[in-house]
Amino acid sequence: MSRHRAPGPARRHVPRSPVNTRYLVLLFAIAFGVLLVDQVSKVLATRLLAPGEVVPLLGDVITLRLVYNAGAAFSFASGLTWVFTVIAVVVVVVVVRISRTIASGWWAVLLGLLLGGAAGNLMDRLFREPAFGRGHVVDFISYGDLFIGNLADIAIVGAAVGIAVLALLGIETDGTRSGGRQPAHTDDE
Repeated sequence: MSRHRAPGPARRHVPRSPVNTRYLVLLFAIAFGVLLVDQVSKVLATRLLAPGEVVPLLGDVITLRLVYNAGAAFSFASGLTWVFTVIAVVVVVVVVRISRTIASGWWAVLLGLLLGGAAGNLMDRLFREPAFGRGHVVDFISYGDLFIGNLADIAIVGAAVGIAVLALLGIETDGTRSGGRQPAHTDDE
């Protein structure tokens, strides 16, 4: 008996672009570097700073002040810590999925910063007190009376600004300009 498939609806074969290993390595190297520096800085902050202690770095404009943040920026929605855990997981998954299409050095760098920053704060949400998935993020860089953040936050904000610039310039993750297939020449020129 033959195992021949009966003709069915035509399946389109959409050719996948080959994964560009160079950009993939760059993205994950930056993400790992951000994650490592973020976690080491948080360990140092928790060991060297007492909650409430203020250490001036640039007068009163930038100081070190240890806080455990249950919410988002500006301690927004502190009662919804688990929501931020879910959001961080989604960001990590989306960036990892997109990473296979990267063919631009700028996108690799920016998504590496975003992935590393999101993973850094996700580590806090998963493994810090008070409970798994509801942990408080260690923040210790105070910007006057505006807000207190950490190195992961700096990476995330830097990535967001850079991604907005690339989007305004119409540069796609594959290095082409939107609306056409010509290279955007975003790499090493």
